[in-house]
Amino acid sequence: MKLLPFHTSGLVEAGCDEAGRGCLAGPVFAAAVVLPPDYDNEELNDSKQLSEARREALRHVVERDAVAWAVASCTPAEIDRLNILRASLTAMQRALDMLSVVPQHIIVDGNRWQPYPVPATTIVHGDATYMSIAAASILAKTYRDEHMRRLAAEYPAYGWDHNMGYPSPEHREAIRRFGPTPHHRRSFRLLPEAQLTLEL
Repeated sequence: MKLLPFHTSGLVEAGCDEAGRGCLAGPVFAAAVVLPPDYDNEELNDSKQLSEARREALRHVVERDAVAWAVASCTPAEIDRLNILRASLTAMQRALDMLSVVPQHIIVDGNRWQPYPVPATTIVHGDATYMSIAAASILAKTYRDEHMRRLAAEYPAYGWDHNMGYPSPEHREAIRRFGPTPHHRRSFRLLPEAQLTLEL
């Protein structure tokens, strides 16, 4: 399905999305993207619907074509302190703060937001509907995957170069055998039988 622009009467608009909410390890990443007015790229889509190779190719297209873009993150310690929802929204707002242009309106994938100086619209499945959110999802996902591959070189037993910190059987077994690393989210249930160490 071809994605849509999200017109707001000519306002400078930024799309936002995150990657890594459901992971057991690593930061949550977020991106903000401002596309040119009436930008059209039929290949843009929700990053989860794209192959790794396609995501990587489109990352460079977005970086080249966007009026402005930025990527930010929240650490596992921040996730444990804030909870994953608030950390995800905080990472999006950090990305917005880093943009080289100031947006006049924001569209956000999902149904939650938190106070911010710029008006925002939340859109469930926005990453599969609007191009700027899809572009943000691609940047957030590819930058986070790149980060997890770097961490995997330090902690090869956990398989982060391919599970990216998600709770795969291999990842769970490594936690069981070797314990959590400094990059694990202690507020998450790292093992199904374990008690949560922190309250979200």
